[in-house]
Amino acid sequence: MPKINAATVAEHRAQQRAALIQAAIDVLVEQGAAAVTPAAVGARAGLARSSFYQYFPSAPALLAAIVEEAFTAADTATTQALADLHEPAERLEAFVRTELHLAAQGAHRPARALLQADLPPECLARVHELHHRHHAPLLAAITTLTSEADAPELTAQLVGGTVQAAMTAVEHGADPTHVADRALALLHHGLTPRTSQ
Repeated sequence: MPKINAATVAEHRAQQRAALIQAAIDVLVEQGAAAVTPAAVGARAGLARSSFYQYFPSAPALLAAIVEEAFTAADTATTQALADLHEPAERLEAFVRTELHLAAQGAHRPARALLQADLPPECLARVHELHHRHHAPLLAAITTLTSEADAPELTAQLVGGTVQAAMTAVEHGADPTHVADRALALLHHGLTPRTSQ
């Protein structure tokens, strides 16, 4: 009988499940979706392979859990950052700075690995749904800051490309504050003139 380092069995099971999900995320980021197997994840978490099936019926079920977990930290951080902001320019800036802070912590790596992975169709659809939901505040701010003549959807794609490039720079070691300042200077230069038209 394994030692339970929790006040209740329920807490112990929650800890074990979280450990398996974190182990699976680590394997996903380092080796890709194909490497996320019950044996590999169990070994990474320090648990027997049989323990895996006490929490997940299959590897696809674990992947589905990873999909949900991969966006949790980013969604929570951006929600908190935007909670008291109402002006679109302020929300845009807060979103970008939060994204780059998360990038510096490596928080986006699981979601990026999932977007590039060969996932079951239902998992991939959920990844895209969560990705779209996460970026909804950014898209809303851009839509408010642009006119129909400025093609908000295209502008949003271009802004998204800028933010993605900034995240990549930060993940490669660039200072997140400096990158955020530069990226926002470019975005404000492109978006602010349109607000006065």
